[in-house]
Amino acid sequence: MAAPAVPTAPELPELLRAAWLIARKDLAIEFRTRTAFFSAVVFALLGLTIFYFAWDATAVAAIDLAPGVLWVIFTFSGLLGLQRSFGVEQADRAMDALLAAPVDREAIYLGKAIANFLFVAGVQAISIPALALFYNVPLAGVWLPLAGIALLAAIGLVAVGTLFSAMAVNTRLAELLLPMLSLPFFIPVVTAAAQTTARLLAGRPAARSAENPLGSTRIPMTCSRSSAPRAAATLA
Repeated sequence: MAAPAVPTAPELPELLRAAWLIARKDLAIEFRTRTAFFSAVVFALLGLTIFYFAWDATAVAAIDLAPGVLWVIFTFSGLLGLQRSFGVEQADRAMDALLAAPVDREAIYLGKAIANFLFVAGVQAISIPALALFYNVPLAGVWLPLAGIALLAAIGLVAVGTLFSAMAVNTRLAELLLPMLSLPFFIPVVTAAAQTTARLLAGRPAARSAENPLGSTRIPMTCSRSSAPRAAATLA
């Protein structure tokens, strides 16, 4: 009696090739419909406008207000794209076809994460100049480290959000469950990014701005160890 075959890890080139095909499919769908991206951009600009008109310049300086506004808007506008990531596969049961395709589950997750990252990066590329315009924040000397912070934070948000989007897609209240699952895990990423952004805008050097951004904040992350197997079971 032959021994059962032991599954092996997929080769990196094949994994990346399959992930890029999935990401390109999602980007093509979004490029044709443009619903989620335009919704996220409008939400971001509307949030900037509301905070601007509610802002009292005599009480809070723009340098102090801008980082918090920026990252609150990024967090909630990014959720729009994360919700659509696996939700778009529910129509005509396209998720079943994706799971039946000869690709690894890791490629599905990675492809969705790449598409979500480009989605969030696009929203950031529009929101950061809009923030500088609304709040008259000088970005001439800090735009490069700020872009690095935004991209690193986007990777963190997308890595967590894509995982929970896969877990919540088959539930009845996916629109409610995804924010409830994701937001607690977004806190370390958003807090560090907001504090580092505030230090950059205050004129501190980029190297010193990145030192110990969380300070004494300690957030338990033990639940993340049990989240990955559940997401894998969802895609299985």
